[in-house]
Amino acid sequence: MCIRDRFISILNKIQEGNDMFQFQPEKARWFSEPRRYEIQPDRVIITTDPGSDFWQRTYYGFQNDNAHVLLNSTKEPYFSFTVKASFQSSTLFDQCGLAIYQNSGSWAKACIEYHDAKESWLGSVVTNRGYSDWATSEISSAVTSVYYRLSRRESDFCFENSFDGIRFHQMRIFHLEEGSGEVHFGLMACSPGKGSFQAVFTEMNVTECLWKAHT
Repeated sequence: MCIRDRFISILNKIQEGNDMFQFQPEKARWFSEPRRYEIQPDRVIITTDPGSDFWQRTYYGFQNDNAHVLLNSTKEPYFSFTVKASFQSSTLFDQCGLAIYQNSGSWAKACIEYHDAKESWLGSVVTNRGYSDWATSEISSAVTSVYYRLSRRESDFCFENSFDGIRFHQMRIFHLEEGSGEVHFGLMACSPGKGSFQAVFTEMNVTECLWKAHT
């Protein structure tokens, strides 16, 4: 059995014995509902609207608050949410990943942002008090699928990514000032420019928090 098959087998066993709440796309709600999308039992397909984006004030000065996010909500203070995001982007700034969205001044996202045929940006944005920051690293535009993991420990969070769904790498640890109590998280895609693309989300799973406490 190959590593990937072993991982899927382990994941299935975890899901069978997992008492944690689950991400339920059919019961989720939209923030900035796209004109075209499909919600199936095992996947969500978002076709982005041109001119959709998230950003607040910092450096650029503009405020964009209409990226597409399919959200579930929970008061569970400790959990991890993992999803595979697949996409075919060809327009500058196209984005696909996951997000936490509390309100226009308090949110975070982890995603790949398309730059050109050679390079894209793998990064994250955190917005507190209505100001966004942005951290990125370069990645080949040949990458068309990424696993993302969001972990919560009360109002502290961790973004991770993986290319095989097995080995995850930390992207960012951060705090949301409005991230206590109920949080709203889910699948995010947007096209700030004039283009549009299709994002496909699969292998959605919520588990106990895999981001261990610092000791």
